[in-house]
This record gives sequence, structure tokens and C-alpha cells, in this order.
Amino acid sequence: MALYEHVFLARQDLSQQQVDALVEHYKGVITSHGGTVGRVENWGLKSLTYRINKNRKAYYTLMDLTCPPAALNEMERQMGLSEDVLRFMTVKVEAHEEGVSAMMQKREERSERGERGGFGDRPSRGFGDRDRGDRPARNFGDRDGGGDRGPRRPREQAEGAAE
Repeated sequence: MALYEHVFLARQDLSQQQVDALVEHYKGVITSHGGTVGRVENWGLKSLTYRINKNRKAYYTLMDLTCPPAALNEMERQMGLSEDVLRFMTVKVEAHEEGVSAMMQKREERSERGERGGFGDRPSRGFGDRDRGDRPARNFGDRDGGGDRGPRRPREQAEGAAE
């Protein structure tokens, strides 16, 4: 049997219990066709990048599936007919990853960092605290008459020389 990771988005106006009921229904579809459902992760209510059917948020759910293609096709067919499922995506994988998914790891890291988030070992700097030790001082010689081009001439002399 093939291994799949399946993610679906459910409408924002559902309750968490209704989303869990959807998961149980689709688990039943997979098991009735001879497959098994491994890990199920509820990622919670998240904002969508763009609106889908007038929804700005959706409940995200990840399921690890081990099933024949016919079971997957039936589940996707039923999801396509359901008004509660906004989008779904299935990816065939070589092996299911152990532990929590990357989305859940990000949430755990954020809670460990604190409310502001960190930038590793970067020191905090105030405004204008840049170290300019390796650059020479700027030379504005062309503005005060000095510099590479020599002293400035009055405009009349410059125009007279051009004629």
C-alpha cells in the first residue's frame, strides 16, 4: 500500500467538534477500503492568505494515510462534494516522518522563545551604533574647491573657455 500525507482545510464557522467529526468520517472511509490512518494533527484555526468562498480563516488538519489509491480517491471525492471542506491536498511520500510536523514544531519554538522572538546571538544595537572602523573618512573636496579637479572657476570663465 502507498503512503500519503493529506492536509485539508475546513470552514471557519465550524466548531472544533465538527472538524473532529469530519476527521472521524474520513478515517472511516479509509478504513472501510482497507487502509489505515496514522497520525492526525489539528493545526487549528489559521488565517488564509486569500479568501476562499468568502472565508478568511480555516481549520487546518494533517493526516498520515497508508491506503490503496482507490480509498484515497473515494475520500477525495467525498471531500470535493462536502461544503465544509474548502481545499485539500494529498502528497505521496516514501515514509511517514516521526514526531510532530514542521507546523507544530514552529508553534513550540515560538512558545520557547518568548513573546518577542529572538535573533540568535546578534547583539542588540541602538540606532546609529554602526562600526565604521574599516572605512576611511569621506572626502568632500569637490564641494569646497579642493579635491581631484582643482579649484572651481567662476561660471563666466568656464563658459568663455568653452567658446
